[in-house]
Amino acid sequence: MSKKELRKAQLQKLNTLNKVIYQQKCFEIEQRLFHSEEWKASDTIGVTVSKSPEINTWNIIKRGWEEGKRIAVPKCIPLNRQLVFYELKDFRELERSYFDLYEPSPDHTSPVQLDSIQLMIVPGLSFTRRGYRLGFGGGYYDRLLSDYRGLTLSLAFEEQMVESLPVEAFDMPVKTILTEKERMDDGH
Repeated sequence: MSKKELRKAQLQKLNTLNKVIYQQKCFEIEQRLFHSEEWKASDTIGVTVSKSPEINTWNIIKRGWEEGKRIAVPKCIPLNRQLVFYELKDFRELERSYFDLYEPSPDHTSPVQLDSIQLMIVPGLSFTRRGYRLGFGGGYYDRLLSDYRGLTLSLAFEEQMVESLPVEAFDMPVKTILTEKERMDDGH
């Protein structure tokens, strides 16, 4: 299957998750994250604002604020397919934009330098145990991760874990994956 076909199949699979089961799985993954050393040790966290059927990050962002963490949310720059991060202090600082995503409004937020983000929570549709991911098709995070030196972590439902994915030279793995059932580090 091509990456495009894999994306479509994975989205269909995720869209069939029962709402109660989806909420329970999100809660279990959140708890794993909040108890992780990566979360505890990081003052500045990079995270996208999720939209269904992704793992809900709204509660993660709220918890970060409650714990006094600095939350950095990306804005897509389609011209060069890059991400620029902005500090989000309130959900009212978001706007609907590219691909119907919630992104920070540059008029109401301040830029965050990539090297000040200690933990990057990297989104994806499918993941291998080795940390490779199938993203949403823009290559934004692969470009970002090639220059990022902090901790990388992805949150995934067990349904998103696959045996293998087509991996290309520019694909960048994440160090850690947390699911509702387990933690995988560096391909273990």
